[in-house]
Amino acid sequence: MLKQNLQQKLLQKLSPQQIQFIKLLQVPTVSLDTRIKEELEENPALEDLSLTNLNEPEEQYPDRDPDEDNYNNDEEKGEMDEFNIDDYLQEDNVNDYGSRYDQNGDDEDERKEIPIAVQSSFFESLQAQLDLLPLSDKDFMIGKQIIGSLDDDGYLRRPIMSLTDDLAFSQNVLAEDDEVEEMLKVIQGFDPPGVGARSLQECLLIQLRKKDANDPIIKKAIQVVEHYLDEFTRKHYDKLEKSLNMNSVELRAVVNEILKLNPKPGDSNEINTKQMQVIPDFHITNNDGVLILTLNSKNAPELRVSRSYQEMFQHYDKASQKDKKLKEAVQFVKQKLDSAKWFIDAIKQRQQTLLKTMNAIMQYQYEFFLTGDDKNLKPMILKDIADRIGMDISTVSRVANSKYVQTEFGTFLLKSFFSEAIQTESGEEVSNKEVKKILEEHIGKEDKRHPLADEKLTEILKDAGYNIARRTVAKYREQMNIPVARLRKEL
Repeated sequence: MLKQNLQQKLLQKLSPQQIQFIKLLQVPTVSLDTRIKEELEENPALEDLSLTNLNEPEEQYPDRDPDEDNYNNDEEKGEMDEFNIDDYLQEDNVNDYGSRYDQNGDDEDERKEIPIAVQSSFFESLQAQLDLLPLSDKDFMIGKQIIGSLDDDGYLRRPIMSLTDDLAFSQNVLAEDDEVEEMLKVIQGFDPPGVGARSLQECLLIQLRKKDANDPIIKKAIQVVEHYLDEFTRKHYDKLEKSLNMNSVELRAVVNEILKLNPKPGDSNEINTKQMQVIPDFHITNNDGVLILTLNSKNAPELRVSRSYQEMFQHYDKASQKDKKLKEAVQFVKQKLDSAKWFIDAIKQRQQTLLKTMNAIMQYQYEFFLTGDDKNLKPMILKDIADRIGMDISTVSRVANSKYVQTEFGTFLLKSFFSEAIQTESGEEVSNKEVKKILEEHIGKEDKRHPLADEKLTEILKDAGYNIARRTVAKYREQMNIPVARLRKEL
């Protein structure tokens, strides 16, 4: 039996302005210009003052909270005879509305930027090599399908039968499994060596077989990978010596040869890398013991609402005939004006949030920014900063995960300043980064023939005044991407 009842629910929904602010907050400085250009292209009511020649002095729209703007579009639902353009004009003051934000801006347009390598299209390189081969149309389509089926590491994880089915159903190419196998061997001959392998073992063997086949070390390395890969990965070197009848010198040469190979040919393809710039979002300078924080000027674009669109809006108000076409025109202009205002407000709010968050971090870690010494880093979690600036933890997290600050000691991701607290024997709370640094130093100078186990590292920390459990040491080691002692062992 059907029943009707009423339920009262309280739902929280983000406004379009809030969604836009959240998205902009996560955009790094290096991508902000692109995002603004996209908005300028989509919205003719938005103008960039740096690109516009203005013959008259600009009037700035007063700063305000974007949440105060609640534009009412209920009039759109009314009948034409009820339509009154004054309803729109009364909602907003459409005087010049701009976003010139020079306070705490960075006067230095050209700062030293940090180049980092990023991967360009790995698949385009493989496709270019395929294009150079004298292949039949069928083989070319098979090769193209294989390349498109590789994962980001350069491996073919899918069975040959699946590729054959895909060729038949999506490309209308009828191929036998043997034909796909033959074309896969061709792809495996491409650069970088090891591409197209179906397992780590096959990847390493492809690379070794491209080397000098007459070299006895290469021959032994092939034997190790082909028959004793498990012993090699577990570093059971004594078993390898006995099984292959090698002395320690020969084994060391074989191991070094295998370690030169690339286990992920698609992940670190050097020939397909290019340089890009990490643009710091903030700069901190030390002026005789006083830290000065500035926001990168690229975070403070000069935007305003188009005057021509405002004049157009005013013109519609004076129109004597207000028909359906005029209403549609007004709605379009109103939508673009509102969108421009929201975007400018979101940019302003982004600037203010960035400065607020970074200033709180700088004040919290003041000693570190003065000295650059990791020992001066205080334990700090997201909640500490969120409480200081009166914002949500999620907002602080978005800033910390994507923004960089340049100091005289280097450029840092804000996320790196956050760490958990560890209590020493004296009761003092220190950052776990200090403990990680001690671990890194001891592991760095350990005897690689007898690397330090986690139990030994725990004892070392205890002697230094840090009473930490072995599992915590293991967790920190893993966070630093340092393998267990057995895998750090060298001959």
